[in-house]
Amino acid sequence: MSQIPVEIAALNLRPASECRYDAVSLGEVMLRLDPGAGRIRTTRQFAAWEGGGEYNVTRGLRRAFGLRTAVVTALADNEVGRLVEDLILQGGVDTQLIQWRDYDGIGRTVRNGLNFTERGFGVRGAVGVSDRGLTAASQLGPDDVDWDHLFGALGVRWLHTGGIYAALSETSAQTVIAAVTAAKKHGTVVSYDLNYRPSLWRSIGGIDKAREVNREIAQHIDVMIGNEEDFTASLGFEIDGVDENISEIEVDSFARMVETAAAAFPNFKVVGNTLRTVHSASDNDWGALAWSRDTGIVHATMREHLEIFDRVGGGDSFASGLIYGMLEGQPLQTAVEYGAAHGALAMTTPGDTTMVTKAEVLKLAGGGSARVDR
Repeated sequence: MSQIPVEIAALNLRPASECRYDAVSLGEVMLRLDPGAGRIRTTRQFAAWEGGGEYNVTRGLRRAFGLRTAVVTALADNEVGRLVEDLILQGGVDTQLIQWRDYDGIGRTVRNGLNFTERGFGVRGAVGVSDRGLTAASQLGPDDVDWDHLFGALGVRWLHTGGIYAALSETSAQTVIAAVTAAKKHGTVVSYDLNYRPSLWRSIGGIDKAREVNREIAQHIDVMIGNEEDFTASLGFEIDGVDENISEIEVDSFARMVETAAAAFPNFKVVGNTLRTVHSASDNDWGALAWSRDTGIVHATMREHLEIFDRVGGGDSFASGLIYGMLEGQPLQTAVEYGAAHGALAMTTPGDTTMVTKAEVLKLAGGGSARVDR
């Protein structure tokens, strides 16, 4: 393990030898049903994958980068839940922290989440239709997990969670707060992807509730991930020159966002964000930025007109590459290159989760091409 450079030494990572897990995620894992090149509304068959904004990050850390990871979630104990478990096992993520809930035979009180997702092409954008009401994960309570045992006795170097899971219910928000509080008590680094989704917050208080919950959570976060819309909507920042309706992000507005966030939350040690300009569903400019107090803003390679096969999960793969770099003690510049490269590669394959190798990430991050490897 490399020595941690001065620029991110403030993360104070726990030694790997003291911890069972390098990284653990807290979030819902859904069954993704994918119509392939077709449409949800007309298909007669689906490919089945697993996916979830928080889970995708630790699956990437395990599958692409070979780290020891686990997921804290809950599933209804039926055949669909066991299929999701089998998919998680194929990804190499430890399932021992999954909590199983008795199924009532109809889903009246507990269910497993479904996510119908079509990948889009050209002028037709990607479409996602989730079916996740009353899911087992959304009902996971703050006292259902022995957090002190997980972070203390077992040991975890890094916890990753996010705003998608926090928005699933009143219970899930409190569960996130319990997890991040315990993690910090035991010296675990915590990252959080704001991932603001208006549809998830609509029925539980809307943007005001999102800001109340996320501002409380943010007090415990070391590495915050999100774009301008996320920071504006989720944390209530008014950032000059930011239009909440745009997906592109400019370097100068990222700098204003970071300045505002760092002043409001001095506990933020790193802020990361992807750069995406959408020319079409299958043609995006793609890159990333990151910031720490000692380095200022660093830029990953910008890949113009990147050909996209399936964009879902690209941001999660960025997060896992960024986290891998920091866990390995790499400079922030290297870590953000890992993140941008991993996200780019993940969007060349179907499904939410990565299908690439560490060697492929390091090659692309180092300037490698798509020529045939023989």
